[in-house]
Amino acid sequence: MAERLPSSNEMVMSALLRHARNTYGSAMRLALAEAGYDDIPRNGLYVIGGLALSEHRIPLGQLIRELRISKQAAGQLVDMLVLRGYLERSVDSQDRRKLTVMLTERGLAAAATQAAARKRIDSELLARVGQESIDHTCVTLAALIEIGAEQPRLDEDERGD
Repeated sequence: MAERLPSSNEMVMSALLRHARNTYGSAMRLALAEAGYDDIPRNGLYVIGGLALSEHRIPLGQLIRELRISKQAAGQLVDMLVLRGYLERSVDSQDRRKLTVMLTERGLAAAATQAAARKRIDSELLARVGQESIDHTCVTLAALIEIGAEQPRLDEDERGD
């Protein structure tokens, strides 16, 4: 017997967001595993998907800030993605003191697989609730992101990451 999931009016927004994120994450991980990309670590989906949307190359420092994890954890994640063939690390051509990361051919292929899985979820969502509901949800989520950006944050050193 399938477990009954709580309805949207029985859950708080933060729980709904977590479950919604898991829907996308599970679909992407399954598609990646089926395509032979089953070795992408936690947070790797964000890195690969984000790089695919940002002209495939970003400064390592920006990636660390966006992941909101410690420099050490981000460095380990990047090292693992480089070792597994998804990323390439290089010196920034504008500032030789900085490193950039970019997707390799393997990373680009994984990003395309991930994007296709995300689009399948988006299509199913559109069929279930319609474009107007999606548009309202996007406005709501953008406002929530703005609220978060305005909130004071602990430095990663203060969090103990």
